[in-house]
Amino acid sequence: MGKKQGRGTAEDDVARYRPPNRYAFLPWLFLIAGDVQDLVCGELPLPWLGGAGVLAFAGLYIATVWLGLERERLGTRTPRLLLLGLAAVTYALTIGYGGDWLLCFPVLSLAAGVVLRGERVLGVAVLGLAGSSGVIAGFHGSWEDSMGTGYGTILSGLVTAAVLRLSETVTELRATREELARAAVERERLRFSRDLHDLLGHTMSVIVVKAEAVRRLAPRDLDAALGQAADIEAVGRQALTEIREAVTGYRAGGLTTELESARSVLDASGVTVDIRQSGPVLPPQTATLLGWVVREGVTNVVRHSGAARCVIEVRGETDRVHLEITDDGRGVGSAPETTGAGGNGLKGLTERLAAAGGSLTSGPDGRRGFRLVAELPVDDNDEEGRAACTAN
Repeated sequence: MGKKQGRGTAEDDVARYRPPNRYAFLPWLFLIAGDVQDLVCGELPLPWLGGAGVLAFAGLYIATVWLGLERERLGTRTPRLLLLGLAAVTYALTIGYGGDWLLCFPVLSLAAGVVLRGERVLGVAVLGLAGSSGVIAGFHGSWEDSMGTGYGTILSGLVTAAVLRLSETVTELRATREELARAAVERERLRFSRDLHDLLGHTMSVIVVKAEAVRRLAPRDLDAALGQAADIEAVGRQALTEIREAVTGYRAGGLTTELESARSVLDASGVTVDIRQSGPVLPPQTATLLGWVVREGVTNVVRHSGAARCVIEVRGETDRVHLEITDDGRGVGSAPETTGAGGNGLKGLTERLAAAGGSLTSGPDGRRGFRLVAELPVDDNDEEGRAACTAN
């Protein structure tokens, strides 16, 4: 019952800031109800002409306001022409009859606020209407009513425009907030899928390689086979930890850790590995991004290349770092059925590095082998690096 009440409150908040509908402005026509009564009672000359004017005024007012409230019609010619027609009828009625007919000006100003909201010309138009009502009131000898009519004319137009703009802005802000929320959910979903791809793809490759090593070594070297089995257990435990960290969004594997893991995996796969590292110590978040590249590159070497030798080189400078992974395999850097720059792993890494101002290129290395090159600026700002690691 409490949830139902909370949901009702949220719906009330939405309705509270919803733009007024077209029927909300109809009661303003009651301002000229007294004039209509005078016409019906025959207290005014030419009642048939006044009645036609009242009908024209009411019809033009309704059409002007209704079209002005349609966002797709706002700023088009039709509402403006209707507003001009309404102004012409207003001046005709007030000049001809004066008196209480001056209340047509606040109604006209309200229609102007609807049609001209958000435009600079609105202020000039409202002031012009207020001044006209004062002049016409003085012409009919009603100077005491000119101030009240002018004030009401200014107030009705400007307040109407302000209320409509405010409600429309709130609606737009709410739609923008919902869109940002959807985009944030989509970014988090994409981040999570990339992390799982990188984590599980690498981990399963390591487990398969280690299991094959156990099978080969068990008949002739039980101790070595048990060592590989222990590695499988350690890899499995590490994978569980990394998956938990990926779920919470705080996974941050280091370059040094990934290089050590790469040496172990490639050795167990029978691939001779040569790791070369030079340059200054890298900031944590830069090292994290390069760790992802090493993990994906080595996984592809083990699973798809059929290489006998792999070289991993890291060259760091004061403002930029270069990572290159080459092998002498079949020239395949990802699953055989993929094309271009590789599968989802390399595509995700390309986007990650691009978000951090870097680049990732890959492709066959000459006649034989595959080459993966990552370039990344060195950024000492951990917050910006963390955002780059989890962006998109």
